[in-house]
Amino acid sequence: MKWLAFFTALPLVASPLRIYVTNSAGDNVTIIDPRTNQVDGEIRVSKNPHGIVPSPDGKRFYVSSETENVLDVVDRAGLRIIRRVPVGQRPNNIAITPDGRRVYVCIRGESWVDLVDTTSLEKVKSVPVGKAPHNVYCTPDSKWMLATSMGDNKLTAIDIRTESPEFEIPVGGVPRPVAIEPGPGGVPARLFVQLSDLHGFVVVDFARHRVAGKVLLPDAPAGAKPLIEHTFSHGIGTSPDGKSLWVTSLLDNSVSVYTLPGLTRKATIPVGNGPDWLTFTPDSRLCYVSNAGSDTVSAIDMALLRELTRISVGKVPKRLIAAE
Repeated sequence: MKWLAFFTALPLVASPLRIYVTNSAGDNVTIIDPRTNQVDGEIRVSKNPHGIVPSPDGKRFYVSSETENVLDVVDRAGLRIIRRVPVGQRPNNIAITPDGRRVYVCIRGESWVDLVDTTSLEKVKSVPVGKAPHNVYCTPDSKWMLATSMGDNKLTAIDIRTESPEFEIPVGGVPRPVAIEPGPGGVPARLFVQLSDLHGFVVVDFARHRVAGKVLLPDAPAGAKPLIEHTFSHGIGTSPDGKSLWVTSLLDNSVSVYTLPGLTRKATIPVGNGPDWLTFTPDSRLCYVSNAGSDTVSAIDMALLRELTRISVGKVPKRLIAAE
């Protein structure tokens, strides 16, 4: 009985870390085991999956379908869809509130972000953010959702408490992916924003709501053309330890690494064709890059700054996340 009491008192073992990759030209999410860098399974979802996010309690995934105009609710234990929530036309990237109550879905075919209630599993509200919203991010201080508008060249900050737009940040071009550099208390200090037709990114002073600078990636080979039209650089992220910024190039199929806060380039690492998104293991040991043009994911050693392997996944991989 003493042994039983001892084991009962032990905390539950967390689910093993996995990398989840949405295959945008298919109907599945590939699962990669970062211990072996091999495919460990898949989740069948609606056609043309775009964004993916886990619930904070680890019980669900939410996956947007760009062509079926639904948000799939996936039970993680059974790896199966339990609900397909209708949303607006062409849902793109998604984010979830820290309390898990709302999923924010960018509706690229419209001019708003749809909010899905995770209890009723219904769309409950649409928040205007400008034409063709593409990506949405929760700030580290859990106060704002930042939505990009490709049609109006801006970011809109939505107050999570009131679920209303509070202010806008013009970025001087068509915004694509965004990375957030947190300051004290998780308040965003700077945003790093990739733009269409820019081989690099702009630096946004979050407090002043304005662009403060620009960083260009190394020159690509003469005559280089991106896999996706007007998309020279699409995929950017700050490492979990806050020490580096990782930026993809679709012009020369590489990832460049910059120091933080100084933004000095440390390395440029060749990867597969059409690097389109990236994510990290929480310990800042590995970076994973989806290669949309070669149906692979590159695993990069973040200390050695070199590619370890390329993992075959589904058709046209794009968004990917690390989740336990």
